[in-house]
Amino acid sequence: MTNTKIKNLTKRNKKEKRFKIYGLSAIVCAMIFLAILLSTIFIRGYSGFFYSKIALDIDLSKNHEILQIDYRQIIKKALRHKFPEAQEISEINSLYQLISKISNLELKEKIANNPNLLGKKSRIFLRASSISDMYFKHNQDASLNNNQKKWLNQIKSENSYEIKFNWSFFTIADSREAEIAGVGASLTGSFFIILIFLILAFPIAIMCAFYLEEFAPKNRLTDIIEISINNLAAVPSIIYGLLGLVIYLQFMNLPRSSALVGGMTLFMLVLPVIIIATRNTIRSIPQSIRDGALAIGASKMQTTLHHLLPLSMPGIMTGTILAISRALGETAPLLMIGMVAFIADIPRNFFDPTTALPVQIYLWSDSPESGFLEKTSAAILILLMLLILFNIFAIVIRKKFEKKW
Repeated sequence: MTNTKIKNLTKRNKKEKRFKIYGLSAIVCAMIFLAILLSTIFIRGYSGFFYSKIALDIDLSKNHEILQIDYRQIIKKALRHKFPEAQEISEINSLYQLISKISNLELKEKIANNPNLLGKKSRIFLRASSISDMYFKHNQDASLNNNQKKWLNQIKSENSYEIKFNWSFFTIADSREAEIAGVGASLTGSFFIILIFLILAFPIAIMCAFYLEEFAPKNRLTDIIEISINNLAAVPSIIYGLLGLVIYLQFMNLPRSSALVGGMTLFMLVLPVIIIATRNTIRSIPQSIRDGALAIGASKMQTTLHHLLPLSMPGIMTGTILAISRALGETAPLLMIGMVAFIADIPRNFFDPTTALPVQIYLWSDSPESGFLEKTSAAILILLMLLILFNIFAIVIRKKFEKKW
């Protein structure tokens, strides 16, 4: 080899090594940023799955019937007894803020489950307020006055509190109080929404894809339809929200903030995605399968139903699951149709007002209270886990059932 060729070869090898280094560096940077993002969300959000309780000496020695008990006054009396130095009205009000506003309901439930508490004095753990909860878990005292800090430090020193896993976070709806807010309504709403758009999108997308691939004549009209479907898949999601607002709410007068409207709006969003995924799967099936079926006397419809549809089902399911993942994380279309309302009850059907998990995250992130910021990160962790599970499920289905031709 001449010196020129050797120099060119050496230069080319160096460029290739540099390109590999650049590519590896880009991957490392992406992994570092992803690790920072996930670790930050986890560090801020994992404590949102726990809640704090404060031990109080509840005196029920003079109460022998559940219906005659004033639970609020008994809890307030127990607080004043524990911290007798609180004498002024402002101090007493600050003292009451250490306990959650639903502690009376919690106490009532405990007594109903254990009537033996009546007629005696007992040490009972009751849910702490959001400011107390954040102090116990993170030592955050920005929202506390000096008296509250002193009282909470005393509770800590006496070990008169406990931190437990908050199972109710998954089963209760939103609340104005951060310590009792949950994602139950948003999870139920997301499930209803997914169910609605799957019922609509799955059969329509499959029929549309098979018609375009196997039955439609190849002419200018079908070319325009194909281009339109591809363009619709790239349309910003907020446009579908505007369509849902005009068509479903203003024209059809369907219930605002309902799962029905949310599902029908997201149906328009995911329909092109499932169609494209299904068509790509159908195209990957060898022509010999069609020719073989037609050669033994099968009709076009029989070839499609008995051969092409079963063979393409793994790809269809994968595309559908990925479409669910995309729809599950959408917020803008749901905001446009009014699903940004405060929902304090679990929806029972498709017509009840509801919200979705991404919208719930948006609402909590807008709240200045540190308790809601913690709940926001916890809800993001739930959303990420759902998206990861859906994507893993799609990969497993594709690997398990895909056929290599």
